[in-house]
Amino acid sequence: MSSSPTLTDAPSFSGCFHCGLPVPEGAHYPVTFQGETREACCRGCQAVAQTIIDSGQGAYYLHRTALPATPQQAESELAQLGLYDLPEIQESFVRVEAENVREAALILENIVCAACIWLNERHIAALPGVLSVEINYATRRARVRWDNSRIQLSAILKAVSDIGYIAHPFDPGRSDDVYRRERNTAIKRLAIAGLGMMQVMMYALPGYTATDMSADIRLLMRWASLILTIPVVVYSAWPFFIGAWRDLRRRTLGMDVPVALGIATAFVASVYATFSGHGEVYFDSVNMFVFLLLTGRFLEMNARRRAGAAVEELVKLIPAATTRLPRWPEGDEEQVPVARLTVGDHVLVRPGETLPADGVVVDGDSAVSEAMLTGESMPLSKGRGARVVGGSLNQASPLVVRVDKLGADTRLASIVRLLDRAQSEKPRIGQLADRAAAWFVGLLLLITVGVGLAWYAIDPARVLWIVVSILVITCPCALGLATPAALTTATGRLTRLGLLTTRGHALETLARATDLVFDKTGTLTLGRLAVRRVVPLGGRSADEVGAIAAALEAGSEHPIARALRDACPAPSRSASDIRNTPGLGVEGRIGGHAYRLGTPRFVAAGDAPPERDSAGSPSGYESWVALAEDDVPIAWFALADTPRADAAAALDALKRQGLRLHLLSGDAAPAVEAIAQQLGIGAWRAAAMPEDKLAYVKQLQAEDRIVAMVGDGINDAPVLAGAQVSIAMGEGADVAQAAADMVMLGSRLATLADGVALARKTQRIIRENLGWALAYNLVAIPAAALGHVTPWLAGIGMSASSLLVVLNALRLADFKSAPAPAPVPSGTPLPARR
Repeated sequence: MSSSPTLTDAPSFSGCFHCGLPVPEGAHYPVTFQGETREACCRGCQAVAQTIIDSGQGAYYLHRTALPATPQQAESELAQLGLYDLPEIQESFVRVEAENVREAALILENIVCAACIWLNERHIAALPGVLSVEINYATRRARVRWDNSRIQLSAILKAVSDIGYIAHPFDPGRSDDVYRRERNTAIKRLAIAGLGMMQVMMYALPGYTATDMSADIRLLMRWASLILTIPVVVYSAWPFFIGAWRDLRRRTLGMDVPVALGIATAFVASVYATFSGHGEVYFDSVNMFVFLLLTGRFLEMNARRRAGAAVEELVKLIPAATTRLPRWPEGDEEQVPVARLTVGDHVLVRPGETLPADGVVVDGDSAVSEAMLTGESMPLSKGRGARVVGGSLNQASPLVVRVDKLGADTRLASIVRLLDRAQSEKPRIGQLADRAAAWFVGLLLLITVGVGLAWYAIDPARVLWIVVSILVITCPCALGLATPAALTTATGRLTRLGLLTTRGHALETLARATDLVFDKTGTLTLGRLAVRRVVPLGGRSADEVGAIAAALEAGSEHPIARALRDACPAPSRSASDIRNTPGLGVEGRIGGHAYRLGTPRFVAAGDAPPERDSAGSPSGYESWVALAEDDVPIAWFALADTPRADAAAALDALKRQGLRLHLLSGDAAPAVEAIAQQLGIGAWRAAAMPEDKLAYVKQLQAEDRIVAMVGDGINDAPVLAGAQVSIAMGEGADVAQAAADMVMLGSRLATLADGVALARKTQRIIRENLGWALAYNLVAIPAAALGHVTPWLAGIGMSASSLLVVLNALRLADFKSAPAPAPVPSGTPLPARR
């Protein structure tokens, strides 16, 4: 049922009060509404109508613009609100945060401008029990948190309905349906306005050019223009009247108010002139600026859809159905909707299929692409025991996955929530623009009244079209769109690159950052040991001693064992009699010889490890492992945490952008100094506890520096929260990600440089948008007030203003990730902070 308010009281539908069908002769099914008795056609319609009225939803009969298809449809829609309160229904779209705290993802219909977002946010937030509400203008998606002990979800949905909008649980399929329905309706309104404009212009043009037209012919053309304009005003311009009425009922002034006033004023004056035979008519102008305004809104709708495409693409990654193995490991298969999966189910994911949920691989070995989630273009190898993420694409061979997270608990759902929150939150410059737009309409109406009175004294004949031009040409919507359009596009583009923005202020602050502080382990380095070099002794080759070490460590999962197996050749012979001594090493026999691998003391190696490597770097940060054969040392293995492959190039790109780089780590000084030298970071501090890192950042902030912090561990959470903007590694601890303003989903450090460049470009575009909106209104209002702008030209200006803002923001969607520069020698290092 429609909940769009009308400008009149209860419409007088003939027949049944509820469904409009004829009332049978002799039937008497009364319905009491607003103190009057209305007739229904049957007992079903009577029951449904009285239920709607008694439940406090009688406003439906005041606001409906069409009759329900059947009584059963109205009854089911009324009951549906109550169904949304059932826990089993809420499982698919409501997340439980605490005992009574709930969060739901909703989709809103009938949103036409930024003022609609403001109105809904204010209205929902004022409900008792609602904790927060954030609405994404580009996608029309809302995140609502409420206290379930104080208010039910059905009450929130009803409150949205009461102000003329429709809210329902978000569903990707239904979201597409809503968009297609709104788009089709917009095309119909636009087509009628276009046809009306062309026909009326055919009648208006002779009136402007012919000098010998008789009064009868001129009057005939006016009547023809009136008849053609009525469908345009009643149908095509209806959204403007609906929006204005909705704003006035809420005692607010949105952008639809001056537009509706302009259309209504020009139309009513033209109708009066037609009936009276005196004065000018403006039917051509009415048709033209309705057409132009609708054209602008239609183009803006499509541009807004494109701007919010990142979130929509993420939401649609989860397939609708999957293959479940109900009796794994038996081979039975069944196709089931993903919504029917439960934790613990086993699913079969064939090559080319998308994983339906988060889980663990229990059988199979394949390559999985997580490009849409992390921006990482290279497929990842996934074998038995590996964790997989819902929404990733299986590329190579079948996998059997045990489901352990579904719905709102999956990683994809958390990414979408964070992205929605970031796009809904407004930075300070956006909040200022919203407040300015809210006052703008009121000031505009005062200016219009003043200009109208002045022109009435100067030239009464020109008052009407000048007033209409002022009302139409001004565009507070451009102010409201300037920030959200740019933020939505930028956060969507960054998400595709692998940098998830989780706070609205993050892009604004990152653009102004002066210093970038890094944690070491797991951030600049991989966070796992790797063999840096092998030093064979006694004439042995590196491959020979490596194969022996790999054989001794074949069955161990120790980090050192994994590093040796990854770096050394596969052993040709296996080891026997293996014994492991925790904390010291491992020993065993290969081919009749006894081998020991571990600490120098355990191996009884008499010589100390090499002091420096071939490049002359200090070796103190390396962990040395010795290998002995029959108590005779035959090799040294140097292990260390390895910098990420693109770390040096990424940091060089950041320095080229003017950022000062710092390194903070809890590791010993030799290890931190070696990494700092290798990556060209001059300012570093070793053995830093969490409180030391926070103090370091506070010291920078005391020097009026704007600090961005990058970390991954639990010990980084305090300093991430303390920095002006913080970035957590996607592979890091959950608590670090929760404290961060941005999350790096992939492993490319080069994404940071992209993030800084795009953040700075976003701020430039926001300033350009706001500057354009301000300059346009400063020029347009005086021009219209002085009589230099006709109503149809005002329609072009108003539409172009909003559209230009959105199109300018869409430039961010084409931002290209810069190729990582080749590593270059670092310049003069910054003074070290020791």
